[in-house]
Amino acid sequence: MPFARPRRPLLRGALVGGAAYSAGRHAASAQQRETEQEQAISELQAQQTQQTQQAQPQPAPSAGSDSMDELSRLAEMHAKGLLNDAEFTAAKARLLGL
Repeated sequence: MPFARPRRPLLRGALVGGAAYSAGRHAASAQQRETEQEQAISELQAQQTQQTQQAQPQPAPSAGSDSMDELSRLAEMHAKGLLNDAEFTAAKARLLGL
């Protein structure tokens, strides 16, 4: 059986190469799953941050003398007919932060 000896190194090489290939594919798929999980986590964190920012109420402007002066000016414009009811209500709501 002189032909049996040359085949053993070839079979051994094929076996080692096949095992290395399989291990490499396994490592690559594990790395891909990890990358996908990290992307999913970052997307969830971004969504949570966005929801938190939307849920926080905007602070109302302080009702200081400037706001009162502006409200008086709006009332005068409404009384003179320069603003209709809808415009006056919208401007007042914007000024008061409603």
